[in-house]
Amino acid sequence: MDVMQMIIDYFETIPSSHRSLILVSGLTLFWVLEGSVPLFKFNYKKWRHALPNLFFTLTTVIINFILAFLLLNSADWVVANQFGVLQWLPDLPVWAFALIGLMLLDLIGAYLPHWVEHRIKPLWMIHLVHHSDHKVDTTTANRHHPLESVVRFVFTLLGVLLVGAPIGLVMLYQSLSLVLSQFNHANIQLPKQLDRWLRYVIVSPDMHKIHHHYRLPFTDANYGNIFSLWDHAFGTYMDFERERIVYGVDVFPDESKNNQIKELLKQPFQSYQRPTAEAEKN
Repeated sequence: MDVMQMIIDYFETIPSSHRSLILVSGLTLFWVLEGSVPLFKFNYKKWRHALPNLFFTLTTVIINFILAFLLLNSADWVVANQFGVLQWLPDLPVWAFALIGLMLLDLIGAYLPHWVEHRIKPLWMIHLVHHSDHKVDTTTANRHHPLESVVRFVFTLLGVLLVGAPIGLVMLYQSLSLVLSQFNHANIQLPKQLDRWLRYVIVSPDMHKIHHHYRLPFTDANYGNIFSLWDHAFGTYMDFERERIVYGVDVFPDESKNNQIKELLKQPFQSYQRPTAEAEKN
């Protein structure tokens, strides 16, 4: 049997315990690497910083678990009714079928909502919780307000319907998305040339860290999650020296409040005037 087909078959019936193991294993691996080859030597208590991020990881897991039946039913429906891009394509090798599906799911389920969240103010206010981390590390990957978890789920569901993805491919995409997000948020220092090679294909740590710089226009760049293709294709790719990156967001500069769960839950409902890119340059 084709190896890729075996992988898709495995993810079609992947137990919840295995999905949890992927999440925990990724966090553990990059947590250890952060101690060995850190990009920034943060002066912080790592566990204390991680608590709100792990809290939001848990809320994301719960929301996705509650709504998972919608993904399953939608994936079954598109296959049964031959609906969506993948269902309309001629017969392809399994690897090509999977690659096209993963790329399109990444576009609609990750890049698109991320771009939209930066363009529509109410959604930006929700997404701010992710950006207001002053010590970006692998635990930041799933630091999403519960409302954002719902928004992201809706776009993933839209992706399943438009792409026509079977559930095995959807589960594979979600697992890759999780691990790649943990990887590109991790506070690790790769050799610069290696990082530049990686970003021709996937979103590398240095590439994504630019997105977490506290000022425009860098905050509004490098939206990708798995594949770097979409930022290059849509003109949202930017480069910046990693040594000059400052984390956080300039409109919510209080680091103490930005590490408190109660304050972060309230953050989307607070008002402020977001500076323009031109104002940031002045």
